[in-house]
This record gives sequence, structure tokens and C-alpha cells, in this order.
Amino acid sequence: MATGHGIGNVMPNSTLLEMAMAYSRSRMLCAAARLGVADALAGGERSVDEMAKQCAADRNSLYRLLRALASIGVVAETSPGKFVLTSLGEPLRKDAANTAWYAVVFWSDLLADMWSYLTDCVRTGQSAGRLMESAGIVSRWYKDPDASSIFRAVMGTAPAEDYMPIARAWDFSSGRVVADLGGGGGALISAVLKLYPRVAGMLVDRPESIDAAVPRIQADGLQDRCKLIAADLSQAVPAGADVYMLKHVLHGCVDGAAIKILKNCRAVMGPRSVLLIVEFVLPDVISQADPKLEGRLMSDLNMMAVTGGKERSASEWKSLLDAGGFEMQRVIPVTGEDGAEQEVSIVEATPRVGA
Repeated sequence: MATGHGIGNVMPNSTLLEMAMAYSRSRMLCAAARLGVADALAGGERSVDEMAKQCAADRNSLYRLLRALASIGVVAETSPGKFVLTSLGEPLRKDAANTAWYAVVFWSDLLADMWSYLTDCVRTGQSAGRLMESAGIVSRWYKDPDASSIFRAVMGTAPAEDYMPIARAWDFSSGRVVADLGGGGGALISAVLKLYPRVAGMLVDRPESIDAAVPRIQADGLQDRCKLIAADLSQAVPAGADVYMLKHVLHGCVDGAAIKILKNCRAVMGPRSVLLIVEFVLPDVISQADPKLEGRLMSDLNMMAVTGGKERSASEWKSLLDAGGFEMQRVIPVTGEDGAEQEVSIVEATPRVGA
């Protein structure tokens, strides 16, 4: 008899098989989010018939999905054919204060489409987007009219407090103006400015991201201390700062594109300016299973499939910085208030003389 949460009873469920079947929960959550299951249950207990109408779904098929969701605690069946939303499932509501709807759709739908090409990405060295384009296939990312807004809702929308460990890891008091390049919703620059009240800031990103950041900057009372600048970093970087930050920007770039952004940074930086790259820093050797590293390495594969970029080791960051006109000074671990090491590190670099 099969053990674990396997589908069918083809063979005893080994650890490898459980890993292979892990997508099943992801697809269940995706279906629940796309159908609006949590929103249909927002008012309390509902029958399958009521929910089928609201979700525009086949009644019997929806019932089977709801039973499966109940087995993992997202909903609960209170009596035959009637369901309520659990505390675990509450964030699947699109309008919940702590909504996870956008993140669930982003990872389990839009990006999962790219991950389905991972084998071919490894075989060819190309991103999924390029492979799909050459095959005349339109990805779900481009089919979904809300893809860009979903991306912006997922990236950079965490509270500034979540970024305080980064702001504390480096002494920003030495800078006059700190520029957050590709800073999305403004959480990191808000954290820096809150912690260092004498420092001014610049948030630089594409126009749609800058527009989305306005409410946060205003709510944090930073509109007089932080300039919002729309720019394409691959074309030019605004001058006027003495500390420039790039958080989770360069990992999305192939080496050539990353070097171009670095050169654009170098072009506007003075001899005493500092560049801070906030990214994962991979070890040179991974000799054994390490749950702490798994997320970073999954991110590396995600970059491979989705953007063609990659996560880098300290030696790779050094080589990239050298090509961009910088000298890498040190890698600074980021720790939380409890002293536990965070996933990201700060790679500190200065302009190379004569570059």
C-alpha cells in the first residue's frame, strides 16, 4: 500500500516520488485562487451548489477540488457538501488584508508555465521564454492581462520593517543620498530612511513601479526625503547619490546585461561612492543537502527558466564587478534581530580607479 500523499498506488511512495509529485498541491492552490474559492467562502459557510454558481465551475468537479483542499486544511467540510474557509485559507481571498492570492497565482501559474520547460532550458542554455517564442508558443505570462500588476503586487510590497535587517547591516549614516535602483514598491529605501533620518533617498524603477510606490512613500511620510525617478537601468542610472543599492536586480540578468547596468552605475559614481548589491551569495561548493541553501538554488533555477539570469557565488560577483568597473570590498552577512543569518548578503563594491 502506498504511503504519504501519493496519487494512486503505483508503487511505495519514496522520498523521491514525493518530491516528484509535489506539484499537486501547487496546482490545487492555483485552481482555488483562479476560481475564487476563498472569495466565495468569505461570507461564511456555503454549499457546493452556491459556490459552483459564484465560481462559474462544474459542480461535481468543484466538489472534488474542495475535498482535496479540505484534506490540506485550506477549507473544511462542515457537513456533506458544505464548506467554510479556514485560517490557513483566509489569505487566498483576493481582498484579504494579508492576501496571498497574487503570490499564489504568480508562482503556481505564471512562473510554473516557465518551469515546465526546465529540462529544455538546461539542455539548450536558453530561457523558457526564448524556447517558447521559437516554438511559436505564447506563455501564460503574456496571455494574462494582469501579469504585470500581479508581479508588482508580489515584488516589493512587504512592509519596510521586513527590510530592517538589511538597513542595519550597513552603516548608511555615512551617506548623504542613498539610491535604491530597481527598488520596486520602495520597502528597502523606506527602511533605510526610517533608520537614518538624516539621509535622503532616491527610488529608481520603471514608471509603473514608481507609480505603485507613491502611496507607500506618502504613508511613511518620506515624500520630502525621497525622490521618485522613473528610469530604465539598462539605459542610464540617475546621478546624485553617493550610495547606490541594487537589491535582487542583477540576478535576473545574464552577465552581459548585468555588466551594462554596472557600467551605467559606474558612470555616475564619484571616487568615494559605494555600490551595495543585495543578493544571494552562493557557496563555491555544495557537498551535502542543505535546506537553508535550497531556496537560493531554486531561485537560481527560477532565474534560468524565467529571465536567463542566475544566482552567483562570491567569486562570480567579484568577476562581474570587475567587468563593470568596480572592486569588490567585502561580503556582509545580513542577520535578524535574533542574530540568525538571513538568506541575502550585501556585496560592497567601490569604483575602480581608472575604470
